[in-house]
Amino acid sequence: MMDSSFNAIVPMVCVTLAALASMGAEAFRARGENLPIGGLGIVGLLGAAAAAVLLWDRNAASFGVIVADNFGLFVTLVLVAVGVLTIMFSSPVVSRDGLPKGDYYALILFSIVGMIMMATANDLLVVFIALEILSIGVYVLTGIRRDDPRATEAAFKYFLLGAFSSAFFLYGIAFTYGLSGSTRLDRVGAFLAAQALSDNPLILVGLAFLLVGFAFKISAVPFHMWTPDAYEGAPAIVTGFMSTGVKAAAFAAFARVFLSAFEPFSGEWAPMVWLLAAATMILGTVVGVAQSNLKRMLAYSSIAHGGYLLVGLVAANDIGKAAILFYLAAYAVTNLAAFGVIALLGSRDAANDELRDYAGLWQTRPALAALMTVCLLSLGGLPPTAGFIGKWYIFSAAVSAGYYGLAIIGVLTSVISVFFYLRVVVMMYMAERPAALAVPAPASRVGMAALAVSIVVIFALGVLPTPVLNLAAASIATIF
Repeated sequence: MMDSSFNAIVPMVCVTLAALASMGAEAFRARGENLPIGGLGIVGLLGAAAAAVLLWDRNAASFGVIVADNFGLFVTLVLVAVGVLTIMFSSPVVSRDGLPKGDYYALILFSIVGMIMMATANDLLVVFIALEILSIGVYVLTGIRRDDPRATEAAFKYFLLGAFSSAFFLYGIAFTYGLSGSTRLDRVGAFLAAQALSDNPLILVGLAFLLVGFAFKISAVPFHMWTPDAYEGAPAIVTGFMSTGVKAAAFAAFARVFLSAFEPFSGEWAPMVWLLAAATMILGTVVGVAQSNLKRMLAYSSIAHGGYLLVGLVAANDIGKAAILFYLAAYAVTNLAAFGVIALLGSRDAANDELRDYAGLWQTRPALAALMTVCLLSLGGLPPTAGFIGKWYIFSAAVSAGYYGLAIIGVLTSVISVFFYLRVVVMMYMAERPAALAVPAPASRVGMAALAVSIVVIFALGVLPTPVLNLAAASIATIF
């Protein structure tokens, strides 16, 4: 009988096997077999979801440096949802754009393995390994259209700055190990709890390096420079995948490291994260207003949403911790659906991601216009959508913790952001469609099904958020 400690890695094993099966299916496809490679990925992801559900409340399930606690399992379920929706949106796009199916789906699945590992890691070195696994896959996915100069440039910039951030993160791990003698988060936390900053001022150095490494991955200002170019150059559905999956995994590790291991020094890192949150919300919103390309606009939107998540991290109270998980789930579904619409409206020769391309969309593709509208309203935080509930709880956490200034900045930037979301809605419904503008091809049934599921989830989380909020609060209480 398998040792119960191996249960903790079962979700990752399911996704890994699906990735290997996708690679094998690609080999058979080259011989003329037409195997459903995307379907294999969905089966593996559903297996990971089933394993996560069965492991729920079994906090003893630990594989040493991997811990299947409810916090990690909640994020795992969010990542599974991101993976399933990404594959569904990708099905028509991969065929239309002539992308290598086996390579594409295998990279998606291996990246999700790294994301799950990052969310459940209990060791800084394992967090780093997981970070590299997911990053390498996303680097390649960003430039998977090798004949597109924009994609090549985006992948190169992402790779260079990603390697730069990895170096910072490694330095932080080295300082932490040098001070505490361990990279295990529980041991580091026990060591730091018994220390005074005056005795070990190098603790701040290690903490700062780790903070910079995480800030790069979540696109926090001023470490956001790669985000707009990478998001614009990558295929739309890849952009949606990395803006949701990478952010969810990075925030899960960020919260686990800073709210558990480095919690004794929260008085030192909270002001730094406060500044990061404020700058990220302001720049993401203000610069987003000036964008005419939807992918760049949603890139700055993603930066701003990272700032909102940092508000919950700064608050660090029970409401804030639960709000982080709820916000990750709401944002993942909403943003992925928005990029899904962009991907479905594109063609092999034209991305159709400029604001002018959406003029009069309701006349030619009314269903896609309506679904895009719901996504944009949720991103703007308007009721009765999931985005409204997520922002409400994030700002409530800040007020409860006494961070009134941060809450005011968050509300004001959220109001400003509504302008550039509604600008797209106005373009779709109130602008005349130029005769020279090509009519978008009909969206596939699989893509529309993925959008329908996303919209149902957005409204469900907006109208009945209590079950998911309670689940998030219960899961995060198991480790913090």
